[in-house]
Amino acid sequence: MRLAAAALVALALAGCASLGTSTTHLAPLAEPTRGGEALGTYLDELRGMSDARLAQEATRQRKLAAGSGASDLERVRAALALTLAPHDDESPILALVEPVAHSEKAAPDVRGMASFLQVLAMERRRLRESAAAAGQKLREERQSREQERQRADALQQKLDALSELEKSLSRRTPTSR
Repeated sequence: MRLAAAALVALALAGCASLGTSTTHLAPLAEPTRGGEALGTYLDELRGMSDARLAQEATRQRKLAAGSGASDLERVRAALALTLAPHDDESPILALVEPVAHSEKAAPDVRGMASFLQVLAMERRRLRESAAAAGQKLREERQSREQERQRADALQQKLDALSELEKSLSRRTPTSR
């Protein structure tokens, strides 16, 4: 999952770089800023980290971005680290990137990465919720199937008892009156 997220981020950065070629109907792209280059370099650093080191880095970046004077770039760096680190909740990522994604003051490439991470986090949340709902449905179906099996076993026992009763009645000798 972490590798896939890193690949998606790398593709997005590469795609952003290649958009500046021949598209006349699109608005001209701004020159990449140091922020965009810094994010690309930071992503390369993150990709080489182990899960434990990545979790430490995500915690460190999150603390740096928690301050009121944190820059947009620091918030996106923290969100990038959180995106790649194993975790169960996308809320911290969304809290970091939503203000940057909607800010007109943020550098275009930093805002673009924030928007990308926002969409990625929302999609991961949707997938996690879908998986949880599917798991719940599966548990309910298993429970229902188990109840049906128990009911079938109880009916089979009754049928066997009736069959034994019928056999015992037919084996009796008729009594004369």
